[in-house]
This record gives sequence, C-alpha cells and structure tokens, in this order.
Amino acid sequence: MLARLRHKALAWTRRKALSPVAGGWFTIFENYGGAFQQHVQINPEVALAHPTVYACVTQIAGDIGKLRLRMTEFKEGIWEETAAYSPFFRKPNHYQTRQKFIEQWIISKLVHGNTYILKKGDDKGRVEALYILDPLKVKVLVADNGMVFYQLGADNLSKLDRDLPAAPAYEIIHDTMECLFHPLVGIPPLFAGGLAAQQGLNIQRNSTAFFGNKSQPSGILTAPGQINDATAKRLKEHWDTNYTGEKAGRVAVLGDGLKFEAMAMTAVDSQLIQQLKWSDEKICSVFKVPPYKVYVGPSPNYQNTEVIDRIYYAGCLQRYIEAIEQLLDDGLNLPSNLGTEFDLDDLMRMDTAAQMRTVVEAVGGAIMSPDEGRRKFNYKPVKGGNTPYLQQQNYSLAALDERDKTNPLAVNKPPQPPEEDQTDKGLHLLFRKSLEAETNA
Repeated sequence: MLARLRHKALAWTRRKALSPVAGGWFTIFENYGGAFQQHVQINPEVALAHPTVYACVTQIAGDIGKLRLRMTEFKEGIWEETAAYSPFFRKPNHYQTRQKFIEQWIISKLVHGNTYILKKGDDKGRVEALYILDPLKVKVLVADNGMVFYQLGADNLSKLDRDLPAAPAYEIIHDTMECLFHPLVGIPPLFAGGLAAQQGLNIQRNSTAFFGNKSQPSGILTAPGQINDATAKRLKEHWDTNYTGEKAGRVAVLGDGLKFEAMAMTAVDSQLIQQLKWSDEKICSVFKVPPYKVYVGPSPNYQNTEVIDRIYYAGCLQRYIEAIEQLLDDGLNLPSNLGTEFDLDDLMRMDTAAQMRTVVEAVGGAIMSPDEGRRKFNYKPVKGGNTPYLQQQNYSLAALDERDKTNPLAVNKPPQPPEEDQTDKGLHLLFRKSLEAETNA
C-alpha cells in the first residue's frame, strides 16, 4: 500500500504545481503585536504544563475515548447496531487500542488544531488500519486545480520509512478545530487561552520563588549618602550571600544608615488566588469545559447527575463526537446504510433508581420490549421478551373510532319476545270453530 502511495505522490508532484497552505501548523502564535520580539510566545508544550490546560485536554480526550464505538445499520427507518464488521473496531493499528487511538485523535486536535490520519487498505478498498500522524510533520498542499494533497514526513511508527511529497486527500483523514483563517488550517483553543495559561504559569513560578525565599520579598538597600560602585557591589553580594534563599529571615545588622525596603508585592497585595482563579476560568471557557469537571469550580446543585452530563455533552463533547463519526464513515468507505456511532450510555449514566424507573415506564408504555429493558442492566433475554406489550384494555384510536360509528353508548332497550306466526294462529282459530260446530250439531 505504501509503495503504491509513494508512486502516486511522485506522479502528482510531476503533473501538478502544489503550493503549501499559508498559516502553518506548528506556529507559535502571538497573543499581541510585538510579542514575538519580546519573547512572549505560547508554545503548546509549555502551555500544557499549566494544570488546568492539562486537565481540560485529558478530560475531553478521556471522556470520548471511554465511549464504546459500534457499527450501526439503517433499517426500517431507524439506526440499530449491526453485526457488520470492520478490522478497525478490533484494533485500529498495530500499536494502539481503540480507546488510545480515539484519545490521541482528540489530543492532537486540541493541542495542535489538526489531526491527520493515514489510511492503510487492501486491494479491495477496505480500510484495515489507521495511523495518527505527527502533526508537526504534515503540511497541506493545494494544487493549481484546487485538489488537496498532504506532504508527509517520515514516521516509522506509522510505517512511513521516508518522506512523501504529496499524498492525495483520499488517503488521509483530516480533522480540524475551528478554521479561523483558512478552511484547511485548524486553530487550537490555546490560540485564545495561551495568554491566560502563560499568566498562570508565571504566577506559579513567582509564587514558588517567593515561598522558596521563605516568603520574604526582595527589596533594595538604601543609604543616606552617596555609595560608589565598588561599595554597592560588595553590599549586594554580602546581602545575597547571607540573607536570601535558604538564609532568608535571618537578622541583618546594618550600619552607616543603611535601610532595607521591600519592593515586590506580597501574595495578598497581588491577589494571587483571584488571579489564578481568573486564568483557570478563562482556560476552561476556551476549551468549553465546565470548571467543575476539572475541579476548578464547585459542582452545580443538581440532584440529577444525568442533567449535568447532558450539559457537558451538549456544550463541549458533542462536536468532537459528531466529527469523528462522520469522518470515520467517510474514511472507512462505508456504504450509505452503515455508520459508526458512539454509545452515549457510557457517558450519561443515571443513578440506579432513576434508570430503573425510566426502563419500567418505557417497557410499560410499549416503547421498549422487556429484553431491551433488561439489556440496560446487562441481563440476558427471556422467552417472549422480544416484543413490546400493552395491557388488554388499551385500544387503538382506529378501534375506538370504529366503535363510535356503531353508537355503542346509546341506551339499550329491553329485549322483545319474538312475534307469533300469524299462519299458525289462524289455523288454530279455524280448528276451534270447526270443533264447536260439530258439538252443537
């Protein structure tokens, strides 16, 4: 497969003029004009050292990675799980499980703004394995006719033993974050939250240095008269040696009118905790993670945990899940009646009592069959449990309409005796008259 891909790449580079997409993929973004010249850049590796950034990235990736991925089939107007099989569901590649594959997919997208996945298929077009590429080694190219290609760097883990100058787009699955500047360049959340992360890291570093100095602020030594450079240097070295670091807090004996004045603000003066909280909240906002999910803020006062999980799903996870499902459907070359779907029951779990009430109501209302309800609790099917049931006194609207046409609510009249046959009555009277005539004679 890779040999065929190399041949196509070389053929395309000879036939088409390919231009790299402007914008870059591993660019260190500036948070304000001139930041680059002042060495204030946001490097993803540095930003990930911030606890809240790390927590947001791993929370999203972990929550999506734990969802079971299943194959579904559109049948009789609904999507239901099917036994249709793809090698991807067993093991995406030779070194990752399905869970770790999905986690890395999300992490690459959140940190770098783009996820690039190389497809490996057989001669029949069936995808056998997927490899997530290093986003720093991939560049998007656009041909003069608008076709999209990808320049791939060597990656032994993905079985790319050499660079590929131009792999066609149908060999790559490309998932992007919001494309603010170009439709093929995703911009990571750190583009907006990097400054808050940098501020939080600076506060932590300053706090570490402050408390490393036994909570003693730095300051200046002043004298009432003029001090030459040699004397100033000697006093500074003496002060640093005897009254800073591990020796901070010792009693200093100053003569000749020397006076120490603190310069740095204390933790109270700089509102350290409030500043750290602000940076945490801003980071959560750009990742769209509720603060309580990463233990930054208090949990909402909801008794129903499902409500909390649904808010988190709708506001944060859904867009990532929908994107993966659609890209896998296309990347695995699935027919239109088959599709991949995450099982959200693994995310939005109700408490046992609420789940039992929900299933009982669904089965009692003929929405679910007993076996479908039992499956929610991992119970085996039972005989006769594969169809929904309703009570006998329940009637359909059509049956009630037909009943109303016959006016069944009218007052019932008492039953009338059957009328006598008039022929028999006439014969009886004629016989009696004949009998009376013979008697009188």
